[in-house]
Amino acid sequence: MAVREFTVGQIAARTGVAVSALHFYERKGLIRSFRTSGNQRRYDKDTTRRVAVIRLAVELGIPLAQVAAAFAALPHDRPLAKDDWAALSQRWRDDLDRRITLLSRLRHELTGCIGCGCLSMETCPLINPEDELGAGGGTGAVRILREGEDVLPD
Repeated sequence: MAVREFTVGQIAARTGVAVSALHFYERKGLIRSFRTSGNQRRYDKDTTRRVAVIRLAVELGIPLAQVAAAFAALPHDRPLAKDDWAALSQRWRDDLDRRITLLSRLRHELTGCIGCGCLSMETCPLINPEDELGAGGGTGAVRILREGEDVLPD
């Protein structure tokens, strides 16, 4: 007979996530538990899948608020199907593509600057002659965060 419910300790052991993190995820509405007649917390087996997605999202830098929003659109009254997970991943695809582009730019820009040795973005005659970036306005890492450009080649 297949196990259909798990204790918080069993979920922690199966997912590699600390019990305190599971309680935190539950408080944030990312996972759900139910209580036994003895008032003990139990989780259904689908919780392990949700926790796996949460762990991956955290590794990818996706904020928990976005995970919660994505999970809110998924059913809680039945096990999640392949189509449910496809819809979830599609919600994050554009954001992940943007992050990949930014990280690729960052990798290229850091290598170029550090390889030059001057470390001065204001006076660098190769990357920022005449402090064009400063004159053009903008805030923050304007070279990395520019919109509408492809990733620079490695």
